[in-house]
Amino acid sequence: MKIVVAGESKEVAETTTVEQLIVQENVETPEYVTVSINDEFIDRADFASHVLKEGDNVEFLYFMGGGM
Repeated sequence: MKIVVAGESKEVAETTTVEQLIVQENVETPEYVTVSINDEFIDRADFASHVLKEGDNVEFLYFMGGGM
């Protein structure tokens, strides 16, 4: 099935979970990534059980603090 990851169209298996996609996409520091699907944040506890659907738009986000 086709999904969009970070603005790029990708072909993935029908049963792909968020956790599997993180591995497939070689996401850097996966322990700190936040995942948004169709502009909704996915709870980290659901990464292993949330199955992606045809046409999903997935973004990997990192929230960083900083400044003075």
